[in-house]
Parts: sequence; structure tokens; C-alpha cells
Amino acid sequence: MAEANEQQNAFMSEGTKRTRGRDAQRMNILIARAVAQAVKSTLGPKGMDKMIVDDMGEVIISNDGATILSEMAIEHPVGKMMVDVAKTQDEEVGDGTTTAVILAGTLLEKAEKLLDDSIHPSLIINGYMMAASKSKEFYEETADSVKFDDKKTLSTIALTSITGKSAEYADTLANLVVEAVTSVADVEGTKMTINEDNIKLEKKTGGSLKDTQLISGIVIDKEIVHTGMPRSINDAKIALLDLALEVKEPESDAKIEISTPEELQAFIDTEEKQLRGMVDLIKKAGANVVITQKGIDDLAQHFLAKEKIIAVRRVKKSDMDALARATGASVITSIKELSSKDLGFAGKVLEKRVSGDAMVFVEQCKNPKSVSILIRGGTQHIVDESERALVDAIGAVSSAIETGKVLVGAGSCEAEVAVRLRDYAKTIGGREQLAIEAFADSLEVIPRTLAETAGMDPIDALVTLRSAHSKKEGKYVGVNVYKGKIEDMKNSKCLEPLPVKTQAIDSASEVAEMILRIDDIILGSSKSRMPPQGMPQGMGGGMEM
Repeated sequence: MAEANEQQNAFMSEGTKRTRGRDAQRMNILIARAVAQAVKSTLGPKGMDKMIVDDMGEVIISNDGATILSEMAIEHPVGKMMVDVAKTQDEEVGDGTTTAVILAGTLLEKAEKLLDDSIHPSLIINGYMMAASKSKEFYEETADSVKFDDKKTLSTIALTSITGKSAEYADTLANLVVEAVTSVADVEGTKMTINEDNIKLEKKTGGSLKDTQLISGIVIDKEIVHTGMPRSINDAKIALLDLALEVKEPESDAKIEISTPEELQAFIDTEEKQLRGMVDLIKKAGANVVITQKGIDDLAQHFLAKEKIIAVRRVKKSDMDALARATGASVITSIKELSSKDLGFAGKVLEKRVSGDAMVFVEQCKNPKSVSILIRGGTQHIVDESERALVDAIGAVSSAIETGKVLVGAGSCEAEVAVRLRDYAKTIGGREQLAIEAFADSLEVIPRTLAETAGMDPIDALVTLRSAHSKKEGKYVGVNVYKGKIEDMKNSKCLEPLPVKTQAIDSASEVAEMILRIDDIILGSSKSRMPPQGMPQGMGGGMEM
């Protein structure tokens, strides 16, 4: 006993309890399950929303798993690991964050029962690794093909992702997402690649969700700099400048001495001549729209207005890059090098007032590789949640196009894989078989949760699902939350890209395996906590969620 106490004191500061063995495993599993439970009720089209209120009174209303977890005040390291599961899922495929977190929590819940039956963690981990690998194979076999030009199927994928987040006008939003994603897709050999950053989401409160629109070009949250300039130009020839249309300031140690009115006038004339020369170069290149990342002198604005050239200044670099992709223009850093071949083209450039603010629309681009979606909504909460829904949908459609594989959702694919996993487990034998069967049971948490959110009896739903999927023709049977019954979901509007499921398996199984390996929680030292030289070391605190 004394030896144990000495070992305890060797690792932990006074007043801090060291947790190890089964206590550490139980605590870690408890925390992980609590995090999963926090987002479980948000799953599916009938999932509930969460309201997160921070210390400053700011409110976020969402049912997006990644958003909820990132905003929650979670201090325990295992809780943070669960948050990382959602972040990874969100970054990799853009959707399925709630599924990944719920699955991780359920894997640990099932593992705890195996631990109680005296099965060693290493055997559970080995079984989970085998099950995860096999599950991904089964998902691949279950998946159907989807083509780039099959916009109906792609729209269904987007709709599945959006439903539950922005139920109103979900069909309209889904169609906008498909148009946006297919516009910016690039062909690299036989593969399609999509850079989601090429779809700009601009938010403005006011109006309603039905006013959300896709612009075949870029929306800039700026206004035209001079009242004398046209507010609209057709067949726009656009110059993109990474320079200031201003007279350069002299060096900090330079001095300009002016002693007579004539010298002052000559100095002013020289500045005016330089600015006039810049505008002449723009006009000579054939540009009728100038967009710059930097400033425009008032006199230069006057000269541009006289030439009926639209000018916009201090545009963000990200918007300049997007404009270059959308219009085909080159960003110029020297005004003397500007020529007609550097110009971009758009069918129309105009200034509109949106919710009281002026915005410049560069639209009707011929083959835009960067587009914008202008999100409207009655309140800031609606606009923010719609943005999150669109981000998820863009990720889902992009993943489907890049892999060319989709799965029928509504819990049908999880039920199918679970049945196949149980058959596979019988061929393994040993204690790993129990872990693989536990993995199969964990997958069924998705259809079970969907049944619960629809007000169905989850036990009856699972029994019916297992029975259907044990037959070859039951591959697509899932939970119809709208009708409250188990039925074939092949022709329903419920499709998910294959990477959403395979990434969820990877993320959830890996974090579960990592947490199961932990049998000791020890307070560590940190250089960031080291006191200034000569001052006593403070004692560290514990971890809480």
C-alpha cells in the first residue's frame, strides 16, 4: 500500500487524484458517451436543434454536430478527442459529423460491457480494427454508382444533407448546391476534382430563404467608389489590380521643399499627370471595370468616372483570387504591364442594394471556375444555420462526384453492413468475434436513433430491419421517418456519398481504440505553466467537462 502511495505521489501533485486501471477506462468512456449523447438527438431530418449560449450571451441555434461540439465548453481531454472526431469528419467530407460522434460513443459503450466480461482491451481493439476494415469493404460493395451529369441524383444527395437543418425551401437550396459544385468541377485525367473554396458563400439578413440565389460569378461586399460612375455595365472587361491607383508616397526620410506658389502648382500638376497616365493605361487596355486590392485616389476616381469606368477598391485577396477564376482575368501588379489579354470578362457588372447595403455583382461569366451563393434569411440565426447546411451539402455532393459512389441512407446501409459483419464474425471465432459483433451492434445505433426521433419503437424497428436485411432483396430497407415505418428507401430522397460513411468508420473506430488503450490519467508538466525564474511552481488543477 505504501509503495502504491509513493508511486501516486511521484506522478501527481498534492490534492490531485490520479486515475488509473478500470477507473480510468470507465471515466474516459463515460465522458465520450456524454459527448455523443449531447448530439445524438440532432440526427436525421426529424432531429432536434441545440441552443448554445456563451458567457457573453451570444446565442447559436444549430443541429450540426461539428458546430455544436466546437461551441460546447469541453475541458476533459477525452471530450476534446471526441470533438476532434467531428472536426476531422467535417474537414474531410463536410457531412456526417453527428454520425461519426454517435458511432464513437456507442463503440465505447459496447466495449465497456466487454471489459466488464473480463475481455482484455487489446482483444477488443484488435476486433474493432478487423471490423472497421471489413465494414468499409461492405460499404463499398453496397454502394451504387453516380455520374457527374446525373443532376437528379446529386440533388437528392444535397437534399439529404440539408434536410433537418433548413427544411424550408430545401429543394431550392439543393438545386443551387448542385449547380454550384458542377460549375467549379475540374477534370484531371479520368478523375473529377472539386475545390470547395471556389464556391463563395455570402450572407445577408433580410428577405427569406427562397431569395437565396446562385450567381455565376462573384459577389463583392463593396460599393462602386464614385457617384459619377455607371451603376451597371454589360459585356464587362475587367482589370484586376494588386496596386494602388495613387501617387506613391516619398520615402520616410525624403524631403520636398516648395517655396513658391508656382512650385506647388507644378507639384500638383505632376501628381495629376501621373494619375491621368494610370487611367489612360487602363482605358488603352480596353477595361471598363477596375477592381483593385488597394486604394484609389480621389482624383483617379474622377478621371475613371469621366471615362465611364466602374471602379471598386480595397477588395479582399480571397475575392480577387475568386474573381480571377470566375472571369479569367490576370491579377496585375504593375499598371504599365496591363494589356487587353490580362482582362477578364463578365456578362454584367452592377451594384445592387441588398438589405440596405451596396454590393457589387460580377455575374453571367461564361465558364466560371468560381461562383457565389448569396444566402438570405429573416434573422441572423437562420442565415447562419443555412450557411452551415449549404457547407455540408457542398461537401456531400463534392464527395459523391469525386468518388462516383453513393449509398441509400435512412439507416439502411448501416443495417446491411451490420448483418454482414455478424456473418463475418462467425468466421473469426475467439474473443475477437465478440468485439466484431459489438461493432455490428454499434452500427445499428444510426437506424435506432432515427426510429427514436420519428417516435417509433426502436426495438421493433431494429427487429424488422434485421429480418429484412437477412434477405437479399432487403438491401435498401431503412427507416422512413416521415411515415414512421420500415420500408424500401431505394426510391426515396435519401442518398449519402460513400466517403461520409467510410470516414465516419475511420474516425470513430480510431478514437475508440485510442481511448480504450488508456489505463492511466497522469497530471503532466507544461512549459507554458512554468513560473518566472525564482518564483515557486504552482500546483495544477484537474480536468472537467
